[in-house]
Amino acid sequence: MCDKLTQRLIASGSVVTLMIPPIARRFVAGESTATALEQTRRMNAEGVKVILNLLGEHYENRTAAAADTEGYVQLIEDIAASPLDACISIKPSQLGLDIGAEVFRDNLRTIVAAADANNVFVWCDMEDHTTTEPTLSTVAQLAERYPWTVGQCLQSNLRRTADDLERVVDLPMKIRLVKGAYDEPESVAYTEKEAVNDRYKTDLEVLFESRDRGVAVGSHDPEMIDAAVDYHESYGSDFEFQLLMGVREDRQRELASEGYEVWQYAPYGDQWLSYFWRRLKERRENALFALRAVAGI
Repeated sequence: MCDKLTQRLIASGSVVTLMIPPIARRFVAGESTATALEQTRRMNAEGVKVILNLLGEHYENRTAAAADTEGYVQLIEDIAASPLDACISIKPSQLGLDIGAEVFRDNLRTIVAAADANNVFVWCDMEDHTTTEPTLSTVAQLAERYPWTVGQCLQSNLRRTADDLERVVDLPMKIRLVKGAYDEPESVAYTEKEAVNDRYKTDLEVLFESRDRGVAVGSHDPEMIDAAVDYHESYGSDFEFQLLMGVREDRQRELASEGYEVWQYAPYGDQWLSYFWRRLKERRENALFALRAVAGI
């Protein structure tokens, strides 16, 4: 049964998930906060926690960035008022990084302050390599001010990530390690699959060896999931798995049933069409990844 907050949101919100085409509906938790919280409730019932991401990115005016900042603050309050196991994740360009680093910094500080006051966790996604430095610098500063309230995503395909790990590994923040979904130039990134896989496992072991908490494994690759389990057994570090909504959800449930902490990354909102279109434009492999997920392979 839904909690009272979810019932209220469903009653007052625009529950329009059925308007989203089936292939998109698999990966997006509807267009409203109500549908996103309902997705969270369903996954929580199966032992999986949820990271909610309000869709929006690459804003070129302060008004849009401010509106999503307010939307996240409200989402934080909704999560805090519910019994749900959920947190949030934002994109830097959604909070105005394309406008200016100071706009992003001010908006993210507003969100993190609200999250700290409500005991809700905030993840910061990482976008293409041009955003890495201002993103990492801002989140590192906020981690010092709001310990263990924020987490940062790092991408192993970037050549700089080994140095970035050394820079943040001792900070009071979570670190999510992913391979990287952007089509980056070879000058700044490893572009061969084998090289990226090797780098990912090396970076992952550094995290497990260096930390006793705050390690997040963001991968659907069975080889990387197995590597994480091995590193956990070797070093004993607390960690969590993070996987996308609509991708190998049976495996998500299996991992949760085996006693691992599992989080599902669930985007939602009325900007789902631009979200999919941008993902497909960024990298051809993203389209193949989505098709494999739909086919269950």
